[in-house]
Amino acid sequence: MPSATRIQLCGRVAVEIGGRRLEAELPGRQGRLAFVHLALNRGRTLTRGELALALWPDEAPAHAESNLRVVLSRLRRVLGSDALAGRGDLRLVLPAGAWVDTEVAAVKIHEAETAVHGKDWSRALPAASIAYAISGRGFLPGEEAPWVVEQRGWLEDVHLRALECDGAASLGIGGSELAAAERDARRLVRLAPYRESGYRLLMETLERRGNRAEALLVYERLRTVLRDELGSAPGPQSQALHARLLGPPRGPA
Repeated sequence: MPSATRIQLCGRVAVEIGGRRLEAELPGRQGRLAFVHLALNRGRTLTRGELALALWPDEAPAHAESNLRVVLSRLRRVLGSDALAGRGDLRLVLPAGAWVDTEVAAVKIHEAETAVHGKDWSRALPAASIAYAISGRGFLPGEEAPWVVEQRGWLEDVHLRALECDGAASLGIGGSELAAAERDARRLVRLAPYRESGYRLLMETLERRGNRAEALLVYERLRTVLRDELGSAPGPQSQALHARLLGPPRGPA
């Protein structure tokens, strides 16, 4: 049975607690930021100073303390008095079994990477797909506070890792999934042009699809990018794959 409490922090903020949609009742921009920051840190307590810094990272207004008190009072009215625990130190308390998208993304990317390591492709694919979907929605567009930028960077990293896991699982499954593996690998190379693992995924997929010459061209592209942009060369794993591609074709996978 789906949880009656679902919090979506990526993309458009959505708040459903006890089956009631509450995001439209959040008290303005500051109320939304305060809620998101509390939700991201719901495993610990936050001081009022930390919360004030999250809302006003550059320069706090003259009456920051009273402004924060008003924001928190309005949040309590929206969320319920039990949802915001504490007076000095604060913590968001959600019902047991609450679904929070950033937490789900963290769990699913770990599950996907563990499954890829164990070559459990049928488990890796759905976990990677969930992490990829959540992390690709963006995070608080237009906001540039340090904690927002940090969270955005984490989500971008999860997005790339999930894409790589999805491609690796598709490659592992093979057959009709090879097209998906190639699509994932090409997208990974485009999004992260200095990430060697994306090129290796693309090279292996092209090899499996019978396009060894194109796989060699991908290596040449990697070598050129690293040489021209970073003054470096591909790492040992990439060089080993290149050497294998130059050798006799492998037998059926």
